[in-house]
Amino acid sequence: MTPALLRPGPGRMADPDRDDRITEWALAARDGDTAAFERFVRATRRDVWRFVAHLSGDLHGADDLTQETYLRALTALRGYAARSCARTWLLAIARRTVADRFRSAAARPRIADTSDWQAAAERAQPRGLPGFDEGVALLDLLEALDAPRREAFVLTQLAGLPYADAAAAVGCPIGTVRSRVARARERVSALLVAADHAA
Repeated sequence: MTPALLRPGPGRMADPDRDDRITEWALAARDGDTAAFERFVRATRRDVWRFVAHLSGDLHGADDLTQETYLRALTALRGYAARSCARTWLLAIARRTVADRFRSAAARPRIADTSDWQAAAERAQPRGLPGFDEGVALLDLLEALDAPRREAFVLTQLAGLPYADAAAAVGCPIGTVRSRVARARERVSALLVAADHAA
């Protein structure tokens, strides 16, 4: 069921005289008439509120979106040239305001509804990956490789690129990448065996 404020009210059909008055008030407000701006807001507020509530689907946030629309309109009013009726111009601003709110909300991280955020973060970590110590050891092993072998090894074994893509990325034949990866594996294996014997 549609809330009463979202249903069309009596006599809310298009009224050219009303639109002309609203446009006149907007032009007067543009020229500095504060009383005209108040009349402009009173005449359009319900339309703006209904529009942003409908677009956003958020009855509770419609007041904030309406206020933001009027703040933007007040800033943009000096550039208003009456190429369309002021109500149409204002509703276009309202539409952009709602779209910007959606974009902003999508860019913000979601807030977890939990009191133990640290445990939630730990549960969200992927399983089966090397821990900190293993990661440091891997970096040390990679540092022991010469640059071309390290690059080929990282691209294919860590980043998961197919050999052909890795060859295209480094600009050499696929056979060269295969050879570098094989030599890198031999070197890493030898270093791991030496580390086990030392321990």
